[in-house]
This record gives sequence, structure tokens and C-alpha cells, in this order.
Amino acid sequence: MVRGRRYSYYDFGYYPPSTPLEAKGGIKAQSKKGAFAQKWWAKRWIEVLESFQIGARLGRGRSYARRGQVLSVDIEKGAIKAAVQGSRPKPYSVSIQVKQLTAAEWKKIVEQISQQPLFAAKLLAGEMPEDIEYVFHDLALSLFPSKFIDLKTECSCPDWSNPCKHIAAVFYLLGEEFDRDPFLIFKMRGLTRDELLSRLTPVKPTANHSPQSETIKASPEPLPADEHAFWQGGDLKEELWGTASIPQTPAALPKRLGNFPFWRGKESFLSVMEEYYIQASQHGLNAFLGEPLE
Repeated sequence: MVRGRRYSYYDFGYYPPSTPLEAKGGIKAQSKKGAFAQKWWAKRWIEVLESFQIGARLGRGRSYARRGQVLSVDIEKGAIKAAVQGSRPKPYSVSIQVKQLTAAEWKKIVEQISQQPLFAAKLLAGEMPEDIEYVFHDLALSLFPSKFIDLKTECSCPDWSNPCKHIAAVFYLLGEEFDRDPFLIFKMRGLTRDELLSRLTPVKPTANHSPQSETIKASPEPLPADEHAFWQGGDLKEELWGTASIPQTPAALPKRLGNFPFWRGKESFLSVMEEYYIQASQHGLNAFLGEPLE
């Protein structure tokens, strides 16, 4: 130790807790408290991370995720890139490399899944079958990273610990996103949704099969003899109008599609859309019936 020199935390590789700068337009976790995931596969992701025993930084990561400190997240095959606002003006760059399964391994997995009609049906419906992990285990593989060394993480922050709180914040937001779209887990391991579904539902042509044979031939509706009547049209039959009513389930289509990816609003996307749909449905019905708009 040099006489007369003042030493700081940084000389010993320790960085005291800091207060992050406010992030504008960040991705706030939708869960205000408690668990970060609802579906079993998203909970499994969080359980795997917490089982690695990587310390208190996971707790700080939860706080960062709920404050909206994560500015962006990009999920690609085997790689996740993110930007996180910390205590410095320039956001930190986070990189998470995930061990991908090989093409041969994916071929075996898809073959096994295809032999389970229930698995294939649930995946086609956008759900992760609860027993699908056994398919991976039977092939001596794993759907989720089984060891922390399966994840290679980097952050541009000065914290010596890896993973740091910035990486942990991205981990938790990924859990919420997996809740919305389970196919991102497959993508993370090397196979996209379209690639998986196309292999689960292959089109096998036969000797008597051709794309033209699938065309449904219907008799065309005869055209009016009078060309003026054709172009001007005519009165529609009363039964064509049907019955107008407000849907029992508001925002059914957005609910079917799921939450907006990495939603940045303070309120839940589906909750906001539901309120808009309720208002728009009433206005639409009034307009259809010719009643004054409120």
C-alpha cells in the first residue's frame, strides 16, 4: 500500500450500490409484486435462474425490471441483446448467449413431439405442453439451460460480478415475455416458431395429390344481363344485415393474440385495449342503428 494515497471501493473491485437514472420509455414489468410469471413454462425459467444461486443481484434485477430501467430487448437464435439504463448517462449494453441445440438434436425432438398428438395440438394453439420437458430429458437434452455455464452473459457496466443487476433485470423481463409467447424459448435454443410448426405439420404430396386438387370448384354466380343494373347494384335483402349486438367478450382478438411484446405502458396493454373496445362497440352500435352518438 502506497503511503499517503487514498484508496476507494474501486481499487478493490467493489462498487457500492448506486441509484439508477430515470429511464424514459423503458420496459416496465407488468407484475407489480410477487411472481414475474404466470404460465408454468415462464415460472420454470425463473426457477432455473434462481436455482443458480447468483446472489442478491437477482433481487436488484427485479427492482430494475419493475422500475422500467430496461430500454430494449432483442431476442434472436441463441442470443439476447438489451440496453439497460444504470447510474451513468450512457445505457449499459447487455449480451446473453444461450447454448443452442444442434440441427440433429432438434430433428430428434420434433420427431418425438410429432408422435404425441396432444403436444402438437397444444403447440399449434400457442401453448407449451406441460410434459414436454420429458421429451428433452428422454433424449438427454434440456429445454431450459440446465447449468449456468449454458448462459454466457456480459454487461458493459463496471460491476465485477457476472451476472450483474442489469443482466438480472433482463432475465426477469424475459420470464414475462415467455409468459406471453412460449415459442421464444424454442427460438432462444435455436428454432423459431415458424420452423417448429412447419416441421410439426409437414405437407407430404402423394401420387394423386397436387396443389390444384385442393382447389374448391364452385359454380359462379350468374351475372345480371343488364350492365347498368350490375354497376349500380341493388337493394340488399333484409336478412343480409343480420343482428347487431355488442360482443360479450370485449377485445377478443387482442386477447387471443396476447400482450404486446415488451409493453412499455404504465397500465396493462390488454386492460387498456379492453376499455377502448367497450367504448368503440357502443359507438359502433349506435352508428349502425342510426342513433345519436354519445
